[in-house]
Amino acid sequence: IRAQAAGVKLPPRFVFVVEGNGLVPRHITPIGYQRPNVHVGKPKVPNMQGVTEMVDEPHAGKQLPESLQPIEAYRDRLTIVNGLSGRIAGGGHSSDFGALGAYNCGSGVGNSGMPAGETIDVALGKKLGGIFSHFGIGISDRKEHDVIYNSSAWGKGQPIPTICQPMTAYGALFGSVAGGNSRAEFNAKTNLLDFLRDDVKRLQGQVAGSEHDKLAAHLKGYEDMRNRQSRLGEIEGTLRKNAPEVTDKFKSEVESDRLDAQFDIAAAALIGGLTNSLTIASGVGNPYFSVKFTGLGIDIGKHSIGHGGGFKDWNADQLKVKIRKFHFQLIADLMKKLEAVPEGNDTMLDNTVIVYLSDAAEAHHSRCGQWPFVLIPGKNTGLKGGHYIDFPHYMQDGHREIGNLYATLLHAAGDKREYFGVHDAMLKGNACGDGPLEALIS
Repeated sequence: IRAQAAGVKLPPRFVFVVEGNGLVPRHITPIGYQRPNVHVGKPKVPNMQGVTEMVDEPHAGKQLPESLQPIEAYRDRLTIVNGLSGRIAGGGHSSDFGALGAYNCGSGVGNSGMPAGETIDVALGKKLGGIFSHFGIGISDRKEHDVIYNSSAWGKGQPIPTICQPMTAYGALFGSVAGGNSRAEFNAKTNLLDFLRDDVKRLQGQVAGSEHDKLAAHLKGYEDMRNRQSRLGEIEGTLRKNAPEVTDKFKSEVESDRLDAQFDIAAAALIGGLTNSLTIASGVGNPYFSVKFTGLGIDIGKHSIGHGGGFKDWNADQLKVKIRKFHFQLIADLMKKLEAVPEGNDTMLDNTVIVYLSDAAEAHHSRCGQWPFVLIPGKNTGLKGGHYIDFPHYMQDGHREIGNLYATLLHAAGDKREYFGVHDAMLKGNACGDGPLEALIS
């Protein structure tokens, strides 16, 4: 856990929870707020709701929708954000890297495209540092997937992995103190990195010019990975103390079990100080979005649900809420674990920002004219909790984009850039602007 000197504010850590297949705004909107239908743009943007003047007020006293009821105990920390757009990302079944990158990555049906730049989770990790500057875990639509590349990126053309098997994630983080295969794999990786580093050094001495420079880049990569292995070895006591208990759910073929295990790993990684930026991607990206949550009693994939499919006595909307509610129960469990750990004069939760969104913005076939977010910022993060905020709708004066929200998160971490990603060229005048979202700053 990070040390805190008297009077010194700790930078926040960030957890992104990204769920595939769209987030209907009403599923996170407290009961009583009205969002009229609007028709804007050429061609018209379908399924749009919004307000003409910003709403920014505490939501205390209003009933939370069913999706958010698992975090009712933390509603004073909860800020719901509606009205932002991200049309630059494209939409469809998934915006893939564009959801966290605020850009278009050229994705389409069955094609996740390639990142056009860094994503916000990785940008924050670069700023905050850590043994793992960023760590990505999640689940895919297929139980045999081990590692996929779907939502996070170091830079242009540089996707970074999402580990879909809890045991693989456990080995990467805690293999140095684990027994059995995890320990053996950690040792084998360390030995391999030593060999590769020495081999590249040998080759580097035999070439010159551009080939020498290319090898230098490879060498740095191997040395960075080897240094991380060494740092993991140096904190053996911390790892032993915080490593999660490996239970049957870590090896389960049931998606809900594996996602539950990934949240356990996330908590352990944060509490153990292994990373300050972590992304949990649940069925995110093309073609990984058709997860079937049989563990919740739902024997139909989310792709079919997105097209209006029901199952047993549940219609499509009820199924979406049931699955989303499960995600927020896992988020609540993560928050309880962080709240139980002292940090400085407060708790880890007080210094953590949790961000929930969908990679498909507002719908299964999204157009990204509105992109709902749930923020759960700790009281020491400089971000406002306990509010409902609805920005003026797309093309209306005062409208803002997801790139402004991401700039706000960067400001909270000490990175003062004025925008993140790419602006929507269709937005003009007072419907577009740089800078963080002042309404979110406490």
